[in-house]
Amino acid sequence: MEVARLRSFLQRHRLVALDTCLFIYQWEGNVRYSSLTDDIFLWIERSRSKAITSTLTMAELLVHPYRTRDQSHVNELIGLFYTFPNLSWIAPDLAIASRAAEIRAQHNLRTPDAIQAATAIHAKATLFITNDTVFERVEGFETLVLDRVMRV
Repeated sequence: MEVARLRSFLQRHRLVALDTCLFIYQWEGNVRYSSLTDDIFLWIERSRSKAITSTLTMAELLVHPYRTRDQSHVNELIGLFYTFPNLSWIAPDLAIASRAAEIRAQHNLRTPDAIQAATAIHAKATLFITNDTVFERVEGFETLVLDRVMRV
């Protein structure tokens, strides 16, 4: 049922922004969320579907493998996600940084979350997929919280 609701939601959007947690759930094979993240990443692979995320996502993904000195894991993550079809990585520039500061000031988000939100707005994504309800405070995109998809 969750996957059907997710697919219905995704069909309304041509460009989505992804929070770091989706990559973590997918990479780690998180049992609770794998049916949803599998479907999201399959959706992105389709030619008319596009997704974006901040390069901050990669910085967050690589902390654990660098901490454990697992260079093969680092290389695998970079190779997999950097070349993933229809996924663009957007580096923060001054416009994104300014918008992130505005979002942080207005909605009391942590800096990484504000950068993710500002990146989504900058790219004109119409949907932000996350598992953090804090993004529902931000105007400029619709927010899909995975736990809410699973509850219904």
